[in-house]
Amino acid sequence: MTRTRYVIYEKEQPHFLTCTVVGWLPIFTRTDTLDIVLDSWRFLQKEGRLKIYGYVVLENHLHLIASAPDLGKEIGDFKSFTARRIIDYLVDRKVEVLLQQLRFWKNHHKVDREYQLWQEGSHPQQILNDAMMLQSWSMPT
Repeated sequence: MTRTRYVIYEKEQPHFLTCTVVGWLPIFTRTDTLDIVLDSWRFLQKEGRLKIYGYVVLENHLHLIASAPDLGKEIGDFKSFTARRIIDYLVDRKVEVLLQQLRFWKNHHKVDREYQLWQEGSHPQQILNDAMMLQSWSMPT
């Protein structure tokens, strides 16, 4: 399967992003794993590295609208850090079923690790105006 890349052209503009767990595994049903995500976002915001306009975390993926001087780098750092922390959490607690699934869904070209948490990419879509910002968070009727 080919890898598709969405490109962030105007890095400091708000973008709608989606981060999905491999195999759509329900990682965020545990409060501790959700806290890892939220703590990471708090740190990035406190350090001035990421501005978050809104987010929603579901059991197997998350959406956020964010901006940063180098948004692609910050999302990459976020995914790398949270993956390491969440995998360590699962290993420490011997959550073997999820760990086996994270091993199964790991991309074959990722030979430097035993597990993979996040799917590649974040499908960034630039928010062009206020109407688009509102539409990004509206629920279908």
